[in-house]
Amino acid sequence: MDYSLVDLLKLIGAVGLFLYGMKLMSEALQKVAGSKMRSIFAAMTRNRFLGVLTGLLVSATIQSSSATILMVVSFVNAGLVSLVESIGVIMGANVGTTITGWLISLFGFRFNFTEYALPLMAVGFPLVFSKVQRHKSWGEAIIGFSILFVSLDFIKSTFPDINSNPELLSFLSEYTNLGFASVLLFVFIGSLLTLIVQSSGATMAITFVMCTQGWIPFHLGAAMILGENIGTTITPNIAATIGNISAKRTARAHLFFNLLGVIWMLAIFTPYTTYIKEYISNFNAFSVKNPQALIPFALALFHTSFNVLNLIIFIGFVPLIHRAIIELVPHKGEEGEEFKLRYITTGMLSTSELSILQAKKELQSFARHTNKMLGFNQKLLHEGNEKKFNRLYTNIEKYESISDDVEVEIANYLAMVSQGKLSEQSRKKIRAMLKLVSDLESIGDSSYTLARIINRMQKNKIKFSSAVLDKLDLMLNLVENSLMIMRNNLNTDEKKITIDKAIEIENQINQYCQQLKSEHLESIKNKEYSYDTGIVFTDFFNECEKIGNYALNVSEALFESR
Repeated sequence: MDYSLVDLLKLIGAVGLFLYGMKLMSEALQKVAGSKMRSIFAAMTRNRFLGVLTGLLVSATIQSSSATILMVVSFVNAGLVSLVESIGVIMGANVGTTITGWLISLFGFRFNFTEYALPLMAVGFPLVFSKVQRHKSWGEAIIGFSILFVSLDFIKSTFPDINSNPELLSFLSEYTNLGFASVLLFVFIGSLLTLIVQSSGATMAITFVMCTQGWIPFHLGAAMILGENIGTTITPNIAATIGNISAKRTARAHLFFNLLGVIWMLAIFTPYTTYIKEYISNFNAFSVKNPQALIPFALALFHTSFNVLNLIIFIGFVPLIHRAIIELVPHKGEEGEEFKLRYITTGMLSTSELSILQAKKELQSFARHTNKMLGFNQKLLHEGNEKKFNRLYTNIEKYESISDDVEVEIANYLAMVSQGKLSEQSRKKIRAMLKLVSDLESIGDSSYTLARIINRMQKNKIKFSSAVLDKLDLMLNLVENSLMIMRNNLNTDEKKITIDKAIEIENQINQYCQQLKSEHLESIKNKEYSYDTGIVFTDFFNECEKIGNYALNVSEALFESR
């Protein structure tokens, strides 16, 4: 056998180059269309047909069904898309990813693409150094596209030649003449290969080359494509293992839908593949001397027609699939955990641009928790029952401890996202998020400090008059209003964020704080309460003022990152 270790390494390197080209092109196209994709997903309704169109367009645009499904899993995990909506997107993504096969068939095997790749790179290379982010992203996409097909030529040239290595053919013949068992075996090989290389596109390219080189017949290449449909579901399922229950269900829906498709196709596999091969051979548009050259088109047609038929068959059964998935992945109560990060997980970092949405959703949840801490303090200030007082104080301690962990988790997540390929606008948003997550944690710290001040009052038997309590209640109400304005800005579309209300309420807090300081000095002078009581009083409203400052900082950060 004239095939050395160096030849094998060349083949592995060619596959690696194909994956890199796919990744570069996919990420660049995501940056170009990132905001548009967010708009598409945000505008998606409960109409399953619109969901199918969404999945098809996004998958065809970024040339990766795995990336599209990971987006969907992430969106479901973030509560932006429902499970029912996600099923439609999954169906569409499976059809959209078949574009890869046609690109390979039309460009990779019809002519020598390497002759055009370098001139194409020459067009894309200057764009990479452009100061305009959109131009830079287009340059990366063009270079990625060129690398994709140059690597395909490398794969073709580094695959062992059957004529030079006839023993390879005899080795494969042991497994290609087992009837239907061979079909099942190559379905498994396709699944395993896709799992290993983490790209159905790369596996498809390898399958096309194996068929054109004569390693395996057309029907076993089609079997490998069925396996790739199963293998591509593995990545989202791995990502969803640390997601919430909805994310797990979405990933299982992808696996369930693709498995059902493979099962029915295997039932009619032999007559269907025979028909596809005969149709391509008799199609007038193809006039070639070498019938082997038609195999890539036959495989592309098989892949597309299978996924389109699978979509047509199951689109009417989305509600039934939805119920089946809920039964298969029952709720075990894990979502009842308070303070658990619900929307972001490090296992879903495939699309940096879209991960920002998850982080924003988590920040909104974080803001709700800090708001709750202030509400606990309002109750704590007036609680006379010792058991209830201790329970409230323990809750605030728990919230403060967890808020420290949440800050670290979100900050680490944002740091990981920032290492990906991002547009300048997205980097600006991440910088703002890193700033405001610190301010949200500071609000939690100040709320805990308020609880400690009230606890000190309790232990030292310090009692405020009803007039002083009314003043503190008014300050707490002003601070609560500032937090509500902050949360509204967090929940509002970034283009509609305003800063006026946040500044107005902050001015009211500062003015009232100055008023309380003046009144405090008068009260001490007139001996209306003791000096110890006065210290507690001033510590309380000073800490409230800090919370107002932090809330304004959050609103300002959001406003500046628009």
